Amino acid sequence: MDQAGSSDSWQRARRVLEGARVDPARLARLRPLSGGTYNAVEELLLTDGSRYVLKVAPAPTAPCLRYESRLLVSETEFYGAAAEAGVPAPHVVHVGEEAAVGHLLMTACPGEPWDGSLTEAEQVPLRAELGRQVARLHRVTGPGYGYPSGALGPLAPDWRTAFTAMIEAILADARHYRARLPRPTDEVARTLRAALPALDEVTVPCLVHFDLWRGNILVDRPAAGEEPRIGGLIDGERMFWGDPLADFVSLALLGDIEKDEAFLAGYREAGGRAEFDTPARLRLALYRAYLYLIMLTETIPRAVDAGQERWVQEAVAPELVAALDEIEDSAS
Repeated sequence: MDQAGSSDSWQRARRVLEGARVDPARLARLRPLSGGTYNAVEELLLTDGSRYVLKVAPAPTAPCLRYESRLLVSETEFYGAAAEAGVPAPHVVHVGEEAAVGHLLMTACPGEPWDGSLTEAEQVPLRAELGRQVARLHRVTGPGYGYPSGALGPLAPDWRTAFTAMIEAILADARHYRARLPRPTDEVARTLRAALPALDEVTVPCLVHFDLWRGNILVDRPAAGEEPRIGGLIDGERMFWGDPLADFVSLALLGDIEKDEAFLAGYREAGGRAEFDTPARLRLALYRAYLYLIMLTETIPRAVDAGQERWVQEAVAPELVAALDEIEDSAS
């Protein structure tokens, strides 16, 4: 038996399995998983070869951004919606509370995070398949707009109201943590506020993952000689109901989705609407600004090391400036 992981982790995993009506004596291995920045994540291997993933929220007193409250509620919502859409993703096994700390037990998807080992010939069909899967996700609609966790209040009746609350929350976090932004926070707020009327074009609250960078896309190679396929879309904890266009930001993180021809071909083939007229580009600039504000601000409560802080300032801060400039140009 592999005894990786602390004794506390083993005890917690056994309690969660018992709560899920899985015999805790079947737990054979526990392995911490890297890549998560907020919740603790562990892989559980059972004696019959079954694999589960356990996510445990930090203590309520841990520093966080406002939207991060009850993230596991949103993640649970995403996996239910992905199942409805027929998109590969973990299946929820058990959701619970333990000493006010939430946990989520789910099945493990096959594959490893998309990395640089894939050839260009392998990536083209994978990006097309990803486009088809995202289009299917975007056909799922919600009962209102915003985060289903309730972190920023109840779902809103329109997208402008919901996104305004999201922007105000991250700007409040930036002020609270004294985040190092490339422009003064009040100036950023004025620029974003001027573009918010563009959100009135969005009239259907669609499922948005909002964190579909390559690390959250698992690629599976079923057997030697077989083509790789997408094994699952994971880490849906930052999902919200809103404008499907917002997903294009993380899908082309720090880049331009219009250059991803294979993805867009698959997306349109499956019925997704991807038109980049002036109003759409303005909304995209708003969503880029929102994500980059999160990435710049979360470095403080995450207490990132000097290397990560330097990368964020060198790679993300200029992209925030570019998004703000694009918004200002459109407004003028």
